[in-house]
Amino acid sequence: MASYYYLIASLPDLKTGGELPLTYEEFLTMCQSNVSEENYLFLKELTPSSEEGPLVKEWAAFYRNLMSELNAQRSVNLGKPYLTSYDKDSVLAQVAAAALSAKNPLEAEKILLDYEFEYLDSLVGLHTFDDVYLFGYAMKLRLLERQNCFVQKKGQTEFKRLFDQIQQRVYNL
Repeated sequence: MASYYYLIASLPDLKTGGELPLTYEEFLTMCQSNVSEENYLFLKELTPSSEEGPLVKEWAAFYRNLMSELNAQRSVNLGKPYLTSYDKDSVLAQVAAAALSAKNPLEAEKILLDYEFEYLDSLVGLHTFDDVYLFGYAMKLRLLERQNCFVQKKGQTEFKRLFDQIQQRVYNL
């Protein structure tokens, strides 16, 4: 546990609107000699839908409910029933509604990421130099990696490329 003081103090801040300050692989390299073998394996396999490790079970329940709320609202918007049961939460419903009504997918992801970070902060609470903080940080880093995949310029370029292909096929008919 004493080695966590240096490890956690050396981690860069993670912000929802900022750049990815380090990759998950770099994070794992920093953790390898500082955490137990069991926790390292949990960290190595960590995804937003993981269920093993400190803090992760509570996160998994929240994440399942968030995804269920999003799916339920999408189903309603499509005029289809959503038959899967889940724990309804008014705050999750508001966040999901805001994300689904966003002007573009990137804005929707930002709304969800802000709320996910806020929830992780509430789970971490006053933990500072322990497994709970480390796993909360790791989950935030995983979420930021996902956001980092959404590059607006690349998306617009790919959309234009696909649209041009479709136009060319239509003209060739």
